[in-house]
Amino acid sequence: MPSNLPDLLKGQTLLLVGCGKMGSALLQGWLNAGLDATQFYVQEPNPDAALADLGVHLNVDTGALQEAAPSVIILAIKPQLAVDVLPSIALLAAPETLVVSLMAGVSINTMSDLLGGEAAFVRTMPNTPAAMGDGMTALYASSGTQDAQKETAQALLAAVGQTVWLDNEKSIDAVTAISGSGPAYVFHMVEALAAAAVNLGLPQDMAAQLAAQTVIGSAAMLRDDGADPRQLRVNVTSPGGTTEAALDVLMGDTGGLVDLMRRATQAAAARAGELAKIGEETPPEGDGED
Repeated sequence: MPSNLPDLLKGQTLLLVGCGKMGSALLQGWLNAGLDATQFYVQEPNPDAALADLGVHLNVDTGALQEAAPSVIILAIKPQLAVDVLPSIALLAAPETLVVSLMAGVSINTMSDLLGGEAAFVRTMPNTPAAMGDGMTALYASSGTQDAQKETAQALLAAVGQTVWLDNEKSIDAVTAISGSGPAYVFHMVEALAAAAVNLGLPQDMAAQLAAQTVIGSAAMLRDDGADPRQLRVNVTSPGGTTEAALDVLMGDTGGLVDLMRRATQAAAARAGELAKIGEETPPEGDGED
């Protein structure tokens, strides 16, 4: 958790547009990092009671937002809402404003067109473990973004996990397919492992516990400095043993799990690319970050 976040944003206000699951996780992380609730102006059409109780400025009118003059605008809405929402806050985007976007598939050029200004943009792709402080976020900054603004964007996302910088915007699609959508792949693997346990005759509750804790414990081993997943796999695979028998199936002669994961992530990356056409047509309901 970055100790300098309150110093970086001292005396500044932030506008959070959208406070669903991801927006709420980020907001809680920022408050835990030392930012004051009164620094935040939050626009959320369906706020829950917990959000109202935090002490943020919730759903204030345009005049109040203009008076607050937020230095940072965080876009945590679904990408299909961008064409309606961004023009409504265009008056708030000045050349010195930092716009941090969590929207999958919405390019910097599209955001700039919709906002009609010359703000500095940082596109990000966080993932849902941010809610636990264990997120993984990739960032990409527009060419006009100042170093201080990049530092602010990174500190905001580092409050909920690890961060990496990308050197080209197109890589956001790949990140979306790997770490952005990746938690769902892991959860599905736990589902599949639990189902396999039931098939072997174990009770459902026990199967679920065995599968979940196995993944949790294995992930913890990856936290060790220099941990290599390949070496960890080799370490627990005895020649001629039970693990090797299972891996013979998973690794298969035709590519096995590696090929399946390649095809799955290619599909996700392709969908992220399709969402980039948001400026031309509105994507179907349900895609993008909440």
